[in-house]
Amino acid sequence: MPGVVEVLHAHFPTHAYPSHTHDAWTVLIVDEGAVRYDLDRHEHGLAQAQVSLLPPHVPHDGRSVRPEGFRKRVLYLAPDRLDPRLIGAAVDQPEYVDPLLRHRIHQLHRVLRDGLEELEAQSRLLFIEERLQQHLSRRVGEPPQAPSGVAGQLRELLDSRVADGVSLEEAGRIIQAHPVHLVRAFSREYGMPPHRYLTGRRVDLARRYLLDGRPTAEVATLAGFYDQSHLNRHFKKVLGVTPRRFAAS
Repeated sequence: MPGVVEVLHAHFPTHAYPSHTHDAWTVLIVDEGAVRYDLDRHEHGLAQAQVSLLPPHVPHDGRSVRPEGFRKRVLYLAPDRLDPRLIGAAVDQPEYVDPLLRHRIHQLHRVLRDGLEELEAQSRLLFIEERLQQHLSRRVGEPPQAPSGVAGQLRELLDSRVADGVSLEEAGRIIQAHPVHLVRAFSREYGMPPHRYLTGRRVDLARRYLLDGRPTAEVATLAGFYDQSHLNRHFKKVLGVTPRRFAAS
């Protein structure tokens, strides 16, 4: 539906997410267990009574607090559905104890699962976005500044070439900075090296193609991986399942 890039229901008995980013707002609730995660190199926890909102392009990971794992539901919202000037507020406080918001998210998941009432789904999404916007706005001081310098330029370059990729030498020529300086500046700004950021963006792209029904061998090429084996390895490392199983579920 418009505004919702992807919906994910998952049970992870053992999988731990490595640090990665999304180009969408990630709205997360936990139905069983509890999750601990680092967002922008600060540790957070998410229990069943809470809602978590992770902003676009900010590195985060995820792991279970309990040995039996966790079960979660996720809405990935298009980046323009919430004010990008509020990303800093989401980084500062990504969890909310808000029973009404959690209930509305539960209702939207139910409607999307049934797939019969598009108008209801749109209405429920608008109420969720309004509530999230209210939480974020309460925490706004100075609006966050856009990434500047070579790190921001390199991220923009990687975002423009997710499938094709770019070598550090070429990036250095375009940005007019030494490749070593690029890697150091990017890692310091985003908490991960450029190659890991690009791999995460490619996994995100692969998810979109899989949800469109494309075969995994074609998805590997379209998303910038060398072959299907290369896609399988990184996809499972990030999401804990193979592309084929993800598409089937």
